[in-house]
Amino acid sequence: MGSTIELVRFTVSDERVQEMLDARARMIDEFRAERDGFVDSRLIGLPDGQWLDVIEWRTSADLDTSRARGADLPGFAAFLATVDTVVADERGDLAGP
Repeated sequence: MGSTIELVRFTVSDERVQEMLDARARMIDEFRAERDGFVDSRLIGLPDGQWLDVIEWRTSADLDTSRARGADLPGFAAFLATVDTVVADERGDLAGP
């Protein structure tokens, strides 16, 4: 199997979008430096104020370890503070190249 993919769909109010994007950039930098197994992330804007974050982890265990740490990084905590609602949170294994 390949990498583990985390899919998180969430909402952010229009007036907080720029704040979310700024905090997310800091969060990604922190993840690259502090979260073992973090590979990359892509953010997709969806209709109705929804966003889809597609996060790649080396392994499912790396994702579990990151989740166990929670929002212990300032950028991550700031990012989470901008999120109104988590609509869906799923994971799966990358099946191909």
